[in-house]
Amino acid sequence: MQLPVPSPDALLVSRALKSLIREEILASEHWISFARFMELALYAKDLGYYSGVATKLGKGGDFTTAPEITTLFGATLASFAASLSLPKPLRVLEFGAGSGKLAEDFLRAARELGLGVADYFILELSSDLRERQQQRLAGERQVSWLDTPPSSFTGLILCNEVLDAMPVPLMVHKNSQWWERGVAIDGDQFVFVDRPADQALCAHIPDVADLPEGYLTEVHPRQEGFVRLLGDMLQAGEGGLAVLIDYGFPAREYYLPQRSGGTLMCHYRHHAHGDPFLHVGFQDITAHVNFTGLARTGLEHGLEVAGYMSQAAFLLSAGLPQWLEKSRPEEAALWLPLANAVQKLTSPAEMGELFKVLLLASRVEVSESLLNCDQSYRL
Repeated sequence: MQLPVPSPDALLVSRALKSLIREEILASEHWISFARFMELALYAKDLGYYSGVATKLGKGGDFTTAPEITTLFGATLASFAASLSLPKPLRVLEFGAGSGKLAEDFLRAARELGLGVADYFILELSSDLRERQQQRLAGERQVSWLDTPPSSFTGLILCNEVLDAMPVPLMVHKNSQWWERGVAIDGDQFVFVDRPADQALCAHIPDVADLPEGYLTEVHPRQEGFVRLLGDMLQAGEGGLAVLIDYGFPAREYYLPQRSGGTLMCHYRHHAHGDPFLHVGFQDITAHVNFTGLARTGLEHGLEVAGYMSQAAFLLSAGLPQWLEKSRPEEAALWLPLANAVQKLTSPAEMGELFKVLLLASRVEVSESLLNCDQSYRL
């Protein structure tokens, strides 16, 4: 695949990040886990993809998220929030707020619905994105930024495409055992090298028989740790619900024998490819989410699985059609882009089925319309 070439300045930053990673490999017996490589590539101070200056979202970036596609996504989440048995005025905590578009649309729709929002907190690891959020949301007095998660929280937690960017160990099944795939150096190149896997990592994978030789997959201890954090926060509060929206599968689909190449994917200038060693620091690296592991972790830490469904089912049940109906079909220049955006968010061929929604609750009930499309039994 022919990919766009980074600018000379970007190449200099990428070389500096590669040098940092190379030094850590040499200091760690010439091998680091892929999870550590991914962590450095994405989050190394001032150099990583999310902590540096790489353009991430939108036409000039590497990928587009649902809030960037249409204002109706944030508006639908506001309708969903209004339907919950949460204390009002509402408190919201968003992890990884991107450009701030979701917060902007949510707050605008909340005002239209008469839903009071006392606080809208954002926890953002990317200094570049945080600056963009502050510029965009300068007029929203409810919005403030946190540097660390609160020890307790009462309200609504939003996590849209947060989990897929958390570092994952790579696991390879060969010679009747699991190996962890890590990163070493060959000359001036990064290369994959496998070592016998720790049993703690193997325990994350279901006992799947008849896996082919060389079967490659991921495990998700970091994502499950994040859910433990949410459980502790909500249990310490007076009632809350976390909305986890991402692409992924339940375990029985994640670890299918046919999915022998894993789900790791890189995104650069709206091109998807599988080489994590390319343009280090200037491309996103992601993995699909194992929703069964997240649900099990939530249950183990005092949360209830209030719902699990496709993004399409969630949006259509939570109020998306009502927001679309408020636009005027006769004004084609305005209505057609909205209709096209709804198609992208809900179509099985687009984001509608690949993206899932997991609702984890503490002392909060969801509406009957959402319960009617719940597919928790698939977990």
